[in-house]
Amino acid sequence: MFDMSKQKKLVSVAGLKMYFPIFSGVLRRHTGDVKAVDDVSFEIYEGETLGLVGESGCGKSTCGRAVLRLYEPTAGTIEIDGREIARADQTALRKMRPTMQMVFQDPQASLNPRMTVADIIGEPLSEHTKKTGKERLERIYELMDAVGLNRDFANRYPHEFSGGQRQRIGIARALALNPKFIVCDEPIAALDVSIQAQVVNLLEDLQQELGLTYLFISHDLSMVRHIADRVAVMYLGKIVELAPRDGLYGEPLHPYTKALLSAVPEPDPAAHDAATRVILQGDVPSPSNPPQGCNFCTRCPSVMEICKRADPEFREITPGRFVACHHFNNSQTTGETGGI
Repeated sequence: MFDMSKQKKLVSVAGLKMYFPIFSGVLRRHTGDVKAVDDVSFEIYEGETLGLVGESGCGKSTCGRAVLRLYEPTAGTIEIDGREIARADQTALRKMRPTMQMVFQDPQASLNPRMTVADIIGEPLSEHTKKTGKERLERIYELMDAVGLNRDFANRYPHEFSGGQRQRIGIARALALNPKFIVCDEPIAALDVSIQAQVVNLLEDLQQELGLTYLFISHDLSMVRHIADRVAVMYLGKIVELAPRDGLYGEPLHPYTKALLSAVPEPDPAAHDAATRVILQGDVPSPSNPPQGCNFCTRCPSVMEICKRADPEFREITPGRFVACHHFNNSQTTGETGGI
């Protein structure tokens, strides 16, 4: 198991907000915002994999892209390898790019169909290094070997590969500049189940060999349990629970985490029949008009009156376990607190 006490913080995100403006009317006035990421904070340690889970539309991918400054954050601070990038200018940001890379969700859409594999993998080398053509080709072959691609395929185009092979091309491109931190944005979502395990095993092997640090974004809770050291659960733009993997899966604290984990298919028939399912009522509110108080109060089976008035603090309740829920917020003096 990953030991945080022996590692330094590589990524530190505090108060991250990513709002997309809404313009309406003939004059296109700014009438509101889609709060895709709303005051998110977390840290990732060197060599660690932090899983980020939640249902579709909760802001996972937007959070990952904002952390790498692929989107311009509305507010908050982002430190990667000791350097603040949230407000860095483009010249400074370009120099930081080799440290941080991304593996995108859809390998078909993220690879240029008019470029060969060698051109795709070698593009970061052309942009950020002064390698000669021969040195670049040697590095391309090294990367293809590392991700299990045949060197003879270097001059082929993306459409000539399977989905799993295309994702390997994307991983090789991400590794080209020897990054320390990689955001994996649902890297297995577009792949067949038989290929998913191969790609995840490849990511794990590369992490061991190269000392990589991952933010692994996924809605596949079973796969996150396999690969992640800690897990952050996101709902409607906010992180509601962050905990070590075994603690979160063994004893979830937030009502939404309990509901999410209860939906994971159980392969053992006896355990399946005995499992308690938490069925949430209603729909996820719009991120452009979130409810007052706790974002989850409209669907929470354990809702209290204070949940509809005040947004709960995201706080550490035991070492390494963070929860945003009034049931664990002992600073409230309403008499409605206590564990659930």
